[in-house]
Amino acid sequence: MTAYRKTKSLRWHGIFPAVTTPFTDDLQVDHAFLGKHVRWMVGAGCTGVVALGSLGEGATLAFEEKEAVLRTCVKAAGRRAPVVAAVSALSTAEAVRIARMAEAVGCRGLMVLPPYVYSTDWREMGAHVAAVLAATPLSCMLYNNPVAYRTDFLPGHVAELAAKHPNLHAVKESSGDVRRVTALKALLGGRLALFVGVDDVIVEGIRAGAVGWIAGLVNAFPAESVVLFERALRGEDVEALYAWFLPLLRLDTVPKFVQLIKLTQEAVGMGSERTRPPRLVLEGDEREAALAVIHHALAHRPAL
Repeated sequence: MTAYRKTKSLRWHGIFPAVTTPFTDDLQVDHAFLGKHVRWMVGAGCTGVVALGSLGEGATLAFEEKEAVLRTCVKAAGRRAPVVAAVSALSTAEAVRIARMAEAVGCRGLMVLPPYVYSTDWREMGAHVAAVLAATPLSCMLYNNPVAYRTDFLPGHVAELAAKHPNLHAVKESSGDVRRVTALKALLGGRLALFVGVDDVIVEGIRAGAVGWIAGLVNAFPAESVVLFERALRGEDVEALYAWFLPLLRLDTVPKFVQLIKLTQEAVGMGSERTRPPRLVLEGDEREAALAVIHHALAHRPAL
């Protein structure tokens, strides 16, 4: 029952920020700032917005909070950019519920993750993803991040899902191995849009055939992210810009990437470092080391 309604289209191309979820002093969602943040990034040239993902601290949000976050993002983005809801949950039933809620509030796409905590073989993980893909006619992206979620969707698995689900249109590849982009392209041709999901391999990913970027540091540096992506996609020389950006982009590749990216937002005056427990804000030498990287980048910020 994978095509019970006409599949809805979405142009999977360009930069889709994995938007952070801002919190007030009492750790409630700051919807006023969230709307401002989304408008800022879309205004800088981002072509879509992904909410509720790992960077969005989706695992700490109740279902009702997730719904409210998506409503805020949809309103802020308006017709300028599609909002994609990350779908992750402990159970398949809850994931399906989130997918249907996302469609109801106006999201135009889904980014489908494997379930939290439980990771097993392809039969079970494939069935989970298939249930979410079949839950709505929304255009979907499969999120492959074996490092974080201990589930690896190999190119053959992706091809099997693509053959059965016409609304699977894209893959976010976060294995960190750009050979996966090449393998997917060789196996599937242009059937799926290939996105890079690890910030510090974006240029290499584009050269391998990726057409999109689910980005993290874009939350603090949208203009630089858009210019880097567009120049790389056109095959232009990005060596100097990439060299400047890489120390920042590497902040996206470690376990405390949420804290680091939110700290970067605060340093540029566009957000707060507040996170929800179990995440705690950085402190001591760890915080100072991160700030040194951020302040060095700001002091040498290139003209675009």
